[in-house]
Amino acid sequence: MHAGSGCGLRFPVEEDSALGSQCPRCGQPTRFVDDAYVTHELSAEHTGARPHVARLGVLLDNVRSLRNTGAIFRSADALGVSLAVLAGITPTPAHPGFAKTALGAEHSVPWRAAPDPLAAAAACIDEGWALWALEGGTTAVDLFAPATAECSRARSIMLVLGHEVSGVDPRLLAMCERVLYIPMVGSKRSLNVSVAFAVAGYAVQRGLCPAPG
Repeated sequence: MHAGSGCGLRFPVEEDSALGSQCPRCGQPTRFVDDAYVTHELSAEHTGARPHVARLGVLLDNVRSLRNTGAIFRSADALGVSLAVLAGITPTPAHPGFAKTALGAEHSVPWRAAPDPLAAAAACIDEGWALWALEGGTTAVDLFAPATAECSRARSIMLVLGHEVSGVDPRLLAMCERVLYIPMVGSKRSLNVSVAFAVAGYAVQRGLCPAPG
């Protein structure tokens, strides 16, 4: 742990990093103040839990941000996602900057690209996926509503997320079995798309399956 000699900022520095010599806030030389520390990862007994659904997938309908897509891949790896469908302008792991936020998840999450999101959605349905969109609107159901008996059976569920501004294409939305929303308490009406995927992914994986709206 280092601290800036001029402003007292405290921050960790990786071994051999140039950041250790100069404070990023005040620009003054830093000094060593505490022992080094590392993040404690989960032990084997806390990983590998069997998901509720048979398969979990994600279809990204024109998600434009490289960072958002990379972050979604990071969560997809944690969730054990079986397939990520990158449709329209959604960036793919072929982009040289993808790994910056995916942090290796691009190597563990199976994916395919598709130029036409509607055709991609139709192909997923033919493969046995149930499409569940994260979106608002009058047909949307609270993600955390009580589960129904019909939903308790393991299924292959593909979460569909759309463009950061425009949302999911209405034509694609009409192809989805369910439309789910994440309830908001504050003044904002939506979450960042990568955060929304992580919240919904864990909810669905652990058995929250609200009835159709």
